[in-house]
Amino acid sequence: MTAHRFERGTDGPKVIVAGLDGSDSSLRAAAYASGLARRQNALLAIVYVQPVMPAGAALGMPVPDPTGEIAEELVEEVRAAAERVHGIWDVRWEFHTRRGDPYAGLVAAADELRADAVVVGASESAGHRFVGSVAVRLVKAGRWPVTVVP
Repeated sequence: MTAHRFERGTDGPKVIVAGLDGSDSSLRAAAYASGLARRQNALLAIVYVQPVMPAGAALGMPVPDPTGEIAEELVEEVRAAAERVHGIWDVRWEFHTRRGDPYAGLVAAADELRADAVVVGASESAGHRFVGSVAVRLVKAGRWPVTVVP
């Protein structure tokens, strides 16, 4: 008898990962993912990837690290939004934080959580036209259905 392997999307999505960085497009992506999770009775896993340490800190210079505060503010925003619709729109959700590259952090979170889908906001950075946005890199990885919300 073979061991049962995890299979994505067999009975509808069970886990939807939404990347959140505080930008308007990421907030819209989280709202969209929330609606998907509600309709599918799936877990919404909101993931914030804290940027890596500033270069000055690596050289020993004192540099404030606001990313922990940003994560706390995002959690409070999500909690407040969930409370506003409580009883009308119930969604099971978790908030996860990671440190590092946003793409690598979302991939690791999606793998660990066995995500069935990933939802992210469209990049608002002009530089991503040359380097490639997180959304484009996730789509090219081809490991999950990826929804990009403008």
